[in-house]
Amino acid sequence: MRSLRPQSRRRQPRRVVAATVAGALAVLAAVGAPAVADELDDQRAAAEARSAAADRQVEELEASIEGLSAQLGQAVLDLQATQSRLPAAQAELAAAQDELERSQREADLIAARLQDAQDQEATITESIAADDERGQKIRTAVGQMARQAYKGESSTSGLSVVMGAESTEDFVDQYGMVSTAMRTQSQALDELQQLEATNRNSKARLTAVRERVAELKVEADAKVVQADAAREAAADRTAEIESLIAQQAAQQAAIEGMKADAEAQAAEAEAQRAAIENELQGIIDAQRAAAEAAAAKAAEEAAARAAERARSSAGAAAPPAPAAPPAPSGAAEPPSGTVRGALFGNPTSINPIYVTSDYGMRFHPTLHYTRLHAGIDLRTYCSTPLYAAKAGTVQWAKSRSGFGNQVMLDHGYVDGNSLMSSYNHMTRFVVRAGQSVDRGTLLGYSGNTGTSAACHLHFEVYVNGATTDPRPLLGL
Repeated sequence: MRSLRPQSRRRQPRRVVAATVAGALAVLAAVGAPAVADELDDQRAAAEARSAAADRQVEELEASIEGLSAQLGQAVLDLQATQSRLPAAQAELAAAQDELERSQREADLIAARLQDAQDQEATITESIAADDERGQKIRTAVGQMARQAYKGESSTSGLSVVMGAESTEDFVDQYGMVSTAMRTQSQALDELQQLEATNRNSKARLTAVRERVAELKVEADAKVVQADAAREAAADRTAEIESLIAQQAAQQAAIEGMKADAEAQAAEAEAQRAAIENELQGIIDAQRAAAEAAAAKAAEEAAARAAERARSSAGAAAPPAPAAPPAPSGAAEPPSGTVRGALFGNPTSINPIYVTSDYGMRFHPTLHYTRLHAGIDLRTYCSTPLYAAKAGTVQWAKSRSGFGNQVMLDHGYVDGNSLMSSYNHMTRFVVRAGQSVDRGTLLGYSGNTGTSAACHLHFEVYVNGATTDPRPLLGL
């Protein structure tokens, strides 16, 4: 029997990146450790609950395909994996689309800020250029006035105006002209100083604006990369969802095509079980017949001995009537058909016992038929040691088709009822037919021989040759 999936799922420890740890510590410091610790515990508990539910779902599905062929069992598992992955992929697509929309909104906002900063940069640059041009003109004018004064082309002193005036009116005119020229020169120098101060401030603003422009360009580039990644993730998830839908349709079609085989396999499994029950019933009948014959023979021998003793003691006297033989012990009381109490120990080395599938009628979620699950499935891993749950005799240890390697133990009679147990799908057994075993004796090792999806122990209990729920007898 080929294994349909990895047999032991060791849960890998969840790795937390250093940045996340640092962030969590920062939050703890900021908002208080107890509250955040409780929140983290709740999140961890929720994650573990989801993981346990997923594991349980897988175990139930694996139990439901017991008795099917490897090909059909694998098809059922593949379909379940596809159906489980589809909602997750759809959620990831929604998250990627949200991330893409958020990145685009942020990119648009950064682009607007960048445009505003670039507009400011252009305005300040233009203003500096205009001020530089105006300052150059002022410097040129002041230089011309200085050269004229140096050459004596203009009178700059009040004494020259007084000495050179030809009349009072001429004095007034010349003095007004000199005062105006001096004011003009002073105003030009003041304006030049103000322009230089303004330009220094403008250049400082321009440096800051250019730095901001550079930062915004980096942010814009990062947002482009982020948006591209989100767009790519959304495209990948979309393609995956389309592929999963196609796979699901193909897998469902394949399973539909194999349903007839599945029904035949289910019928074969029922026939196998009926054959085992008939075989066990034959063994029980033979045991009871042998017990009754032995009891009858013992009673007959006891009666003969009593008659012989009576004849010896009575001599010639007439022999007394022989006593009626006792009823056979096997027919003293009819069996109740019920065995109660925790009669069995743990048949596995997994402690405590973990039941992955219970006894009873079970509806197959994919193939849509109902059948009896005539035992319970106990969690084991490949080659887990299996032990006799109660002392008894090995009735047989052999391969039995869908049951795989099977060991059947006969535990004798409890309250007049025959009690037996079987251990199925074993990878190998270490006992032989007719061997007496004590409770806890090693019988063999778990596996997935026969029609089994994964390594486990399918444990069955028979009372008077018919299966019964093993749970109460295991004390569960």
